[in-house]
Amino acid sequence: MAQPAWQDPVPLSLDTAPVPAYGSGSLADLLPTLVAGQEVPGFTAAIPELTPADRNCVFLIDGLGWEQIKAHPDEAPFLHSLLPTSRGGTGRPLTAGFPSTTATSLASVGTGLPPGEHGLPGYTARNPETGELMNQLRWKPWTAPKVWQPYPTVFQLADAAGVHTAQVSAPTFEQTPLTKVALSGGSFLGRLSGEDRMDVAAQRLAAGDRSLVYTYYSEVDGKGHRFGIDSDAWRGQLMYVDGLARRLAEQLPPRSALYITADHGMIDIPFDEQSRIDFDEDWELRAGVALLGGEGRARHVYAVPGAQSDVLAVWREVLGEQFWIASRDEAVAAGWFGPTIDERVYGRIGDVVAAAHDNVIITASVNEPHESAMAGVHGSLTPVEQLVPLLEVRS
Repeated sequence: MAQPAWQDPVPLSLDTAPVPAYGSGSLADLLPTLVAGQEVPGFTAAIPELTPADRNCVFLIDGLGWEQIKAHPDEAPFLHSLLPTSRGGTGRPLTAGFPSTTATSLASVGTGLPPGEHGLPGYTARNPETGELMNQLRWKPWTAPKVWQPYPTVFQLADAAGVHTAQVSAPTFEQTPLTKVALSGGSFLGRLSGEDRMDVAAQRLAAGDRSLVYTYYSEVDGKGHRFGIDSDAWRGQLMYVDGLARRLAEQLPPRSALYITADHGMIDIPFDEQSRIDFDEDWELRAGVALLGGEGRARHVYAVPGAQSDVLAVWREVLGEQFWIASRDEAVAAGWFGPTIDERVYGRIGDVVAAAHDNVIITASVNEPHESAMAGVHGSLTPVEQLVPLLEVRS
C-alpha cells in the first residue's frame, strides 16, 4: 500500500529478504554432495535428500529457473514431468545464491563454495587492488585467475581421487578464465550442437566405474535476455532444451544419476521509466558514487571515500520501497553471500548492495547500453530468480 503523501517512505526491512540456503540446499552444495557419495575425500553430503550414485551427470541449463518450468508444461513436457523428482523426490527446488547470475552461480557449482568464499560476487565487482570494475563473466580487465579465485574445483579434487571427470560444453568456453577457475578438472570436450553434447556426456558417463560429468546449454538464457521469457523465441528454446534433456536421460548407462539444474531464473521487466530507473540520468543516485557494479537487479554501489553513509541513506530513501538496500556489513551479516566472507572478497562487495524486490531494475544507459536493453533479467533474491530445479533421472 502506498504511504500517505505526508509520511516518509518506509524501506523494505532486510529481515524480509529471502536468504539462499547455503549449506543445505544451494547450488554450492550440489557437487560436494555428489562426490561425497562417490567417496572423494574431504566432502560431506550437504543435500541430505540425494541418494549416492556411482556415475553422476549434471546438466545445467542457463537461465531456466524453477518457476519457468512450472509455468510451461506444454513447451517442456519432459522437464515438467520431472518436477516431483526434484531434490531427491521432495519436489522442492534449490536456491542459486546471491547474486543469482551466471558467473557467481557457475563458480558456486564448480567450487562447491558460496560467493563469499569463491569471490565472484556478481556480474561486475570492484577489484580492491586496482579500483576498477572487474567483469567476472567476460574477465575484463584481465586479472590473474588463480589470484582472483584460488580454491581448487570439485572436478579437480574428484579427478585426483580417481573419479572419471569431464565437462562437455561449447568449444569457445574451453580456455575462458571463468572455466579455468570454476569448472576445470579432468577432460574438456567441446561440441557445437546440443545433441552432440548430450551424446558425448552419456559416453563419458559410461567411461568410468565412478564418473562425474558436467554439460551446459546457454541459449535459453540468451533468448530470454534478448526477447524476454514471454516470447516465441524463448519458448522455442525451451522446447529444444526439453528434447535435449530427454535425449540425455534415455542414454544413461547403468548406476547413473542425471541432475538437471540451472544457474538462475529470469523475469521480464517492462520498458518504461517506472520499471527501468536509469542511474546515468539520476543525479540523486549518482551523488557520492564512484562506481556502479553488479547488474540491474543486484547492484554493488561503491561510494567515494567518506560518502558511504550518505549514499546508503539516499539509496534507501529513493529506492527502499522497491529494493532491499543494505550496507556491505548488513548484507554480509544477513548471509546474502554465504555464512563466511574471505578477507580478499570483502572489498569486492559494494559499500551499498541493492537487491530488487519489485519488478524493476536499475539501468545505466550510458555505461551499460547492452545490459540496459535486455528484456529478461535476473540477479536478485526473489523466488523467480533464486529458485532452480534439481530434476533427477536414475538408471
